[in-house]
Order: sequence, then C-alpha cells, then structure tokens
Amino acid sequence: MPIFLLFLLSSLLLWLSSPGPGLSFCAWFALVPLLAGCAKVAPKKAALLGFVSGLLYYLLLIYWVVISLGTYGHLPWWLCGLALLLLCAYMSLYLAFFCAACSWSMRAVAPVWSAPLLWVALDFVRGLLFSGFPWQDLGYSQFSTPLLIQAADLAGHHGITFLIVMVNCLLVTLIPWRKDAPWQPGQTRRQTIAGFLLVAAALAYCLVQLKVISRDLAAAPGYRVAVIQGNIEQDQKWVAEKQREAMDTYIGLSTEAAKKEAPELVIWPETAMPFFPPTSPLFPQVLARTVYSHHYLLLAGAPYFVEKKKDYDLYNSALLARPDGSQTLYFKQHLVPFGEYIPFSDILPLPGPVVESVGNFSAGKSSQPLAAGKAKLGVLICFESIFPELARREAANGANLLVNITNDAWFGRSSASIQHLAMVVFRAVENRRSLARAANTGISCFIDPVGRISQATPLFTTCSISGNPVLLAKNSIFTRFGYLFPLACLICLIPAAFWIRIKKTAVS
Repeated sequence: MPIFLLFLLSSLLLWLSSPGPGLSFCAWFALVPLLAGCAKVAPKKAALLGFVSGLLYYLLLIYWVVISLGTYGHLPWWLCGLALLLLCAYMSLYLAFFCAACSWSMRAVAPVWSAPLLWVALDFVRGLLFSGFPWQDLGYSQFSTPLLIQAADLAGHHGITFLIVMVNCLLVTLIPWRKDAPWQPGQTRRQTIAGFLLVAAALAYCLVQLKVISRDLAAAPGYRVAVIQGNIEQDQKWVAEKQREAMDTYIGLSTEAAKKEAPELVIWPETAMPFFPPTSPLFPQVLARTVYSHHYLLLAGAPYFVEKKKDYDLYNSALLARPDGSQTLYFKQHLVPFGEYIPFSDILPLPGPVVESVGNFSAGKSSQPLAAGKAKLGVLICFESIFPELARREAANGANLLVNITNDAWFGRSSASIQHLAMVVFRAVENRRSLARAANTGISCFIDPVGRISQATPLFTTCSISGNPVLLAKNSIFTRFGYLFPLACLICLIPAAFWIRIKKTAVS
C-alpha cells in the first residue's frame, strides 16, 4: 500500500471513531497505519503527510463550523469555508508535529511510551494556546462506553487518550514493519510488557470503579430536577416581539413538570431569558409564574450587566432565583473568541455578529458553586464544558451537582451536538459528580457520576425531562491532583527527547 494511503486510512478511522459515526472501537487501532507510515519515511515527509492526514480528519470532524457561521452567523459562504479551512489547518499542525517526532524517534526506540506522552502533551498545548480549542480530543471517542472511561477520575480524559495511543503503539511494535527496525518485538520486550501491564491495570481499575461508584450511588441522596428544552428558533430568539412567546413556552413546560414531579430545581438553557433581568418588565412576571407560584428554584441563562461608574460590564450569566426572593449569579468565565468577546478589541475593528451575542462580554472570575438547598451547583455555560479545569475547580470548591446550560442551535442537525455532549460526559466522570444538561434545541439529559446518559432528548423538540440525580461530594483523584497529568506528560518529553537522542547516537 502506498505510504500516503496509510496516513489517509488513519484519518478515516479517527473520524469513524468520533461521536457522530460512533464506531468508537476504531480509535484503538486508528493510529496503527499512521505510525507504520511514520516508521517508513523521513521526519519532513512524515510531517507533510501528517498535516494532510490531519486536514482530512478535521474537515470531516468539524464541518459544522460552516453551518454555524453561514446559516446562523450570516457570513458569506466563501468566508465560512475559508474559516473552516484555516481552523483545520491550525489543528493539523499538531498532528504534523506528532508525525515528524515519531518518525525521528522510531529510528531508535519503540513508540510505546514516547508517542502517548507526545500526543497528550500536544492536546494540552492545543487546549491552552489562543484561548484554547480542545475540541474532541481522542479520549472523548469512548464517551458512550462507561466501562472504558472510569480511569478518567485519575487523570482526566487525557488519561484515556494516553491509553488509546499506547494501545495503538503496542499493536505497531508487535508487527515487524521493517526487518532492520531497532524496535522489533524481541528488542522491545520490557517496554511492551510494561505497556500491556498498564493497559490491563487501567481496565481492571475501570471494572472495580464501575461497581464501587454504582454502589455508592445507590446509597447517596437524590435531588429532584426538571430540565426544560424550549427549542426556541435561533433567528427568533432575540426578536423583542417573540420574547413573551418564548417565556410562555418555558413557563408552560415548567408548570407541567412542577405539577407532575414537584422538582426542587428547574433548569432552563443558556440565554433562555433573552433580556436583561434587572430592567426587563418580563422578568418579574417570569418569577411570579414559576418560582413564587410553584416554590421551586429556577436556574436560567440570561445576559446580565453590572453598572460601573461611567459604563457597565456585560456578562453571559446563569441566574438562580429562589422562592424567598433571593438571587445568585454565575458569570461565564471562558468566553468564545469572536463570538462573546473580541481579542485585541482595542486594535481590531469589531466584526459583525458571528455567534449569539448582545455585546462584547466580560469574563467572570468566580468558580464558587451556587447554593440551591442541599445542592451546590457547579455551572458550566456552553463552551465551558469542554475545559476540564473549570468543572474541576467548581467540584473542588464544593459543588455536588454539575449543570451544563447551552444553546447548541448554532450546530443545526450536524454531529456537533453529540460531540459536545461527549465531552460533557467526562466532566461528570472526572469529578464523580452527577450532571444535568439543559440545551435549547437538545441534547438535554442527565449524566451520572460513572458517565451513564439517561433521558437524552431528540434534537429540535420542545420537551422537558425530570430526574433525581444523586449528590456526591467526595473529591476524586482528578479533582485533587489528576488535572496535572497532561502537564506532567509535557515535562516528561524533555528527558525522553534526550534519551532518544542518546539511543539514536548508539544505533548510528
């Protein structure tokens, strides 16, 4: 088989393993062709082939960017296509670097340990640079298989990624791709055995934890929650004449849920209230017909402003209203660049609206949970759910229930909605917290602390779901220390590179 086809085969297998196609088992051997190709070519050629391979993979994975920018952002289609291409090219640079490094190192050592370290380190860097875009890291492909993701409470989703890449590398080392390769099975026995032992230990841990946490869930207290999916059309949401109609939809669904299930908390999605609560005449009416009439707590997304001396700060917020009249706010901390804030706005002119925005938002600072009776809510607004550190900080600060409110209408009927959900699942498993998710157009659901999804709603339906998520408060290893794992991988690359260099010198 021509070498470039090996790289393209890996692209297709990676895409097939992603949420959407949903063939998650493909991830465990998707990199085998690519690694085999890296062993056969020089680093420069490996980088080029890796870049092309990445370009194909990311074009298949995040094609929905065109839908978000074109259909809902009202940008010209040619500009949407260019934006998608540039984003995919940027993300492909990481795969190009990975392939070049593997090609360089595999001439001296087996990739069993070096490749997983490098892959996770690159994911970590991609999650930080330019505000971060850690969309669909490889570990997320396993979101629908709880048995395989329990080790995320040790090292986060990066730990699952590490194991997947390691299994791919073990498969490669067991196949004699080149007779003169220094990493033939007999010459890599210690590394291979250590790798298999680690994978076996991780699987055993997953089996044990699945049973232990499931047993803990049976004994933990529950908390009655109703999630409302309003399914408000994106192009109608901010029309002033339609706001009362939208509120009637949410209030009607909430009233039905209150009569049937008597929830302690009702959750509405991100910006479900498309007005400023402090000044809108609709807000007191909403409270009167929900919180005060049926005596539950209401958590709802809304834009919110805080006045300063001569100006004001605008926030994307989650507002918790209580029957006693008190209210608490959470302000979104990680904003979407060019959607909710403009990078270098003092230099660059403001572009037209790309995503839902009513201004140039400010970022919140607090990760303190919101007190909701016996529950302490750790809120993640939309994009925040793909950043593990935010959920971890909230859990460490005492949150015993995570809540993700989002508006995924921007994704249309693309696979982006299920991709977004896949990442949310790991926030529950990493921190061993139940999670309630309210999405304007879906997918709304409940996720338990072992990652099992229940009552997932169809896209673009108007409905409500009710559940009794358990409240766990014990912090996981990830919550305490495990978030440092990807940083440790990055640091370990330094001595690994020196060791490989020494081995290469010895081989030559």
